[in-house]
Amino acid sequence: MTITATWESRLLAQAYAPLENLVTSEAIAVHDSLLHKAYVHATAVTAQHSRTFYTSSALLPAAERRAIRALYAFCRVSDDLIDRQQENRAHQFRQWRQHALSSNPPEDDLTAVAWADARTRYAIPRLYAEQLLDGVARDLSFARYETFADLADYCYGVASTVGLMSMHITGFSSHEAIPYAVKLGVALQLTNILRDVAEDWDNGRCYLPQDELAAFGLTEADIAEKHNGRRWQEFMRFQIARTRDLYAQAMPGINMLSANGRFAVAAAAELYRAILDDIEAHNYDVFTRRAHLNGRAKLQKLPGIWWRARWRGYTN
Repeated sequence: MTITATWESRLLAQAYAPLENLVTSEAIAVHDSLLHKAYVHATAVTAQHSRTFYTSSALLPAAERRAIRALYAFCRVSDDLIDRQQENRAHQFRQWRQHALSSNPPEDDLTAVAWADARTRYAIPRLYAEQLLDGVARDLSFARYETFADLADYCYGVASTVGLMSMHITGFSSHEAIPYAVKLGVALQLTNILRDVAEDWDNGRCYLPQDELAAFGLTEADIAEKHNGRRWQEFMRFQIARTRDLYAQAMPGINMLSANGRFAVAAAAELYRAILDDIEAHNYDVFTRRAHLNGRAKLQKLPGIWWRARWRGYTN
């Protein structure tokens, strides 16, 4: 019998709640020209901020591709208002929340227009969008997480919700896919966190679990001093091993997606997972360089990912 960890049970309860209390939005009423302009804008936002997401979303049919990019733009604006807005962040974020959840957002807010259309076309539960906004807003109040369970809850809010919304766009076979989407979201966000340690520190945040830092004999002074010593490397090995395990547990869920969506999701997952390899290859130095996968390496991986997603499937 499989025993579900307490942190996972808590996340699953959040993931199933929007389906039990289904609230969707009314169809948006705008001119086709404005809608086209809004989706072009969402595509530009995606291309500018995430080459990996832009590449993986290009593998979807046109209608789903533009909806996924509208979802990305919604997430990007939400995140940037917290990370890059210097003044009146709370006020600006409250205003954006109203636009982002409205069925008739202001016509000059192109991201909100594209997102409103995508959300209604694909009947994305409103509560998932609310959960994401709540997760992003945590950065206004929380800069530290005491335990992995606390961090996993944050990862659900800012990342697993994205996967759960994406599933409504690409299609999925049953609600049995939900636990896999939750774990994949946590794995993707943990990858972000491990890659961006230095950047987050410069922004006054440390997402690494405080109790686990202490267990490896580390303090925040080690991060501030960019000390890539033995204890840091052992800590990173532990973090990467757990994140890889979450990817392995999550990947079989790709088999439960519609045929159109499997390749795109598999590509996003495998390309992101490869960032962990790059961190290892550079001796766990996330202080003086940002781990990444270049364009050529991504293209080289795509044929194998396509074969696994299309024919072989994924197993634990």
